[in-house]
Amino acid sequence: MKKLILGLLLAAPAMLLYSQAGAVKWYSIEEAAALAKSNPRPIFVDAYTDWCGWCKKLDKDTFSNPVIAEILNTKYYAVKFNAEGKDPVTFQGRKFINDGSLGKTHQLAYALLQGNMGYPTVVFLTADSELITPVSGYKTPVQIEPMLMYFAGTSWQKQSYEDFMKTFKGKAQ
Repeated sequence: MKKLILGLLLAAPAMLLYSQAGAVKWYSIEEAAALAKSNPRPIFVDAYTDWCGWCKKLDKDTFSNPVIAEILNTKYYAVKFNAEGKDPVTFQGRKFINDGSLGKTHQLAYALLQGNMGYPTVVFLTADSELITPVSGYKTPVQIEPMLMYFAGTSWQKQSYEDFMKTFKGKAQ
């Protein structure tokens, strides 16, 4: 019995490290913008709300997928942003707040989502924090992987998404 307990105690840290290895490292938008200045990578924003069931499903099924987590951790600075949050945010030299003038919506969410307030919405930004595009709706790992790869490099500047998809070979299942 003592050996079993000792074995479990010794294995616990390894199991914890293993379970965290596939987790997405989330940043605030300010942290991501600062990191992108020193080590350029595009920024990926997950705009969510606390009440959104599809947002929770995106977290559970898509962002927990090891292939998706690896892409987000190595090719992007991933941001988790509560679109109805109350904290002020300084982004691109401008202060964004949630003062109730847009209902429950934070001003930054309104700007990033270009006024199309549907959740979940993911937003792709350049390393210079310039908007590439928002993409609304729940996406499975198989659906989001090509988008992540398309916007991670320069493909989006050189070819259409349709042409990119003709040769894309995904790993997510």
